[in-house]
Amino acid sequence: MLDPCVTVQNVTMSYQRHPVVHHVSVDFPCGFTNAIIGPNGAGKSTLLKIMMGMLVPDEGKVCFNHDETVGYLPQQSDIDRSLPITVEDLVATGFLASGSIFSKIPEDTMTKVKEALATVGLTGFENRTIDNLSNGQFQRALFARIIVQDADVILLDEPFNAVDAKTNLDLCRVITNWRTEGKTVIAVIHDFHVAKEYFDYTLMMACEKVAFGRTQDVLTEQNFEKAYSASLYWDDGAEVCSVSE
Repeated sequence: MLDPCVTVQNVTMSYQRHPVVHHVSVDFPCGFTNAIIGPNGAGKSTLLKIMMGMLVPDEGKVCFNHDETVGYLPQQSDIDRSLPITVEDLVATGFLASGSIFSKIPEDTMTKVKEALATVGLTGFENRTIDNLSNGQFQRALFARIIVQDADVILLDEPFNAVDAKTNLDLCRVITNWRTEGKTVIAVIHDFHVAKEYFDYTLMMACEKVAFGRTQDVLTEQNFEKAYSASLYWDDGAEVCSVSE
């Protein structure tokens, strides 16, 4: 039996009193890569933010079962790239959880920053400001920041959105390395081909849970039809779902 790393228990989240995540329960296993897939507006990113503690659900809860440290990569659109900081500075902020923003960054820490940049193919970009990066380069820098955090559980919100094919492949290899290191990865993605190739388990959502299990068992024509039909006919004007007090 698989050891559950993150347990989502009967989670419902509403916007304007209508559920976007509707009574979702799932156990994400420790040490595996987990994809969250579904149509646009299916509640995937909302669920990830609930797991991260950025949103409080109307009902249900999320439990990290082994006191894991957690790293989170938001969507690029959620990040202000006008800040006048360098790539090296951005990656070094991954250490803030274990130190003060006012402390001098030790030399061994900067060595880890350079190693992380090499891992994502950004050696030589240390002093470039983040506003001068392409989408692919910026995403590589964000992955380097996650690398230096060295968290047990890594949550990724659409990590392959608007990046080129080479960057996509390189970042998938980073995710594979994390799995080899025994980390648990949970990522919202859109490309089911990437899910089949690099993710062990998949949660398919359409506001509700459509299916969860081994990726090859979940990504079936029947489940896709069910997910997209549920999304197409989801009634935003339906009566408000009752929520337990």
